[in-house]
Amino acid sequence: MFDSKAKLDAQTFDSLDAMIRAYAEEAVLVAREQHHVLLDYTAASVEALERLVDGQAAVDLDFQSRLWGSYFGEVLRRRWNGLWLLAPYPGSPEAGTQASSVVPTLDVAGSRLWPTMKVYRRLTLGAAENLNTFYTLVEKRLAATSSQPN
Repeated sequence: MFDSKAKLDAQTFDSLDAMIRAYAEEAVLVAREQHHVLLDYTAASVEALERLVDGQAAVDLDFQSRLWGSYFGEVLRRRWNGLWLLAPYPGSPEAGTQASSVVPTLDVAGSRLWPTMKVYRRLTLGAAENLNTFYTLVEKRLAATSSQPN
């Protein structure tokens, strides 16, 4: 996984979208080659991702959060036609201030999701932050809002 980090750190990306896609593609490669897990950007692959991150040691959380969170976000983006942007994470100490730090954020029909932060929480807080459960909740919420009359 550290080869992946060096490879991605050495790249320059022309957009946030390009960076997220590169990390997601690397996640697919790492999952297949190092963990023998198939990640194919389908909703069903979220369960495989959950099992994979469940076995990860909390080493280099920043990189693991970007790697697995980018893949998780791409599953959501592709399913719901989302758009990547940078926005402050709710509840962060500087949120709403000029010095606010921003993180990759997925905008889906006006709803904002922070997949890299969700993976960070999964890695640090454990099974209570289950990715499959979160995906199911997001899917139900987005399906409900998209079926409401305008």
